[in-house]
Amino acid sequence: MALKCDVQYGKGSSGFKLTKVGVSGVRKPVLISRPGMTNPLNSVINCNIDIFVDLPAAQRGSHLSRNVEVLRMVADESTSKPVSSLESMAVDMVEKLLVKHEYAQNAYVKIKAEYFKANKTPSGRDTLEMYTLHAGAHGIRGGEIRKTIGVEAVGMTACPCAQETVGEMLGVEKPGFPMMSHNQRNVCSIILTTDVNQNIEVDDLIALAEKSVSTPTFELLKREDEGSVVINAHTNTRFVEDVVRNGLTLVVHNYSNLPDDTEVVVISDSQESIHKHNAYAERTATMGELREERAQNIPAL
Repeated sequence: MALKCDVQYGKGSSGFKLTKVGVSGVRKPVLISRPGMTNPLNSVINCNIDIFVDLPAAQRGSHLSRNVEVLRMVADESTSKPVSSLESMAVDMVEKLLVKHEYAQNAYVKIKAEYFKANKTPSGRDTLEMYTLHAGAHGIRGGEIRKTIGVEAVGMTACPCAQETVGEMLGVEKPGFPMMSHNQRNVCSIILTTDVNQNIEVDDLIALAEKSVSTPTFELLKREDEGSVVINAHTNTRFVEDVVRNGLTLVVHNYSNLPDDTEVVVISDSQESIHKHNAYAERTATMGELREERAQNIPAL
């Protein structure tokens, strides 16, 4: 039986347009395959997906089933037709959303996923570490689509201020070894939003995030590895602000190919050990702004 009633096309009650309407928290396995991919553990990634469009003031409701149809068309079909990356999948979803929602001017897809990467402890032991991936896309009808790729890496920082204070209190100016300090589990996030034709590898972003903190951390540590991680952290003390500035410097240095309008977000979230609160720092800027600031602060030769 054909149904004629479509309440969503009715007039909105208050005359306000809505920025985002859709479905959130959809869990999907996504199959990824591309040339040069070496880690079979990441061929299937479990994703949490949000998928939205905007809604004009004249329309009462959005057709949410169309969002689910797009998810099925792209994410579900990846099990037989693998996608090359999460961000490329997000771009594909955005394109399809704008076709299915003829009244929408904007489409948004946001993806969060677990990612496993082979690593080595300080003593050289093989280990498999978990990271969080961020991917997404935003498309404007008749305009461009921008894609987002980012990572969260858990590391460790040691406080330089507490380290200096401890040395003063103990009357030790140059102990010949890293002085004790208080520590933090630090979550460093680096997220880039840029043109669809730019390629960014998540493993490279993970490496930059781990270089930004005092030391990476590891799931399994034997005694000599534990000692090395602690020594490394107290040799490379970092404020929460230092982590963000380190990340910004590394991004600018390593991504000279990215255009100036690339958006860069670096976040440092430190879970404090001697305080009952966390310490937090963040910077959002375009690559052009960061390049200009860096140029102004480089000492003349």
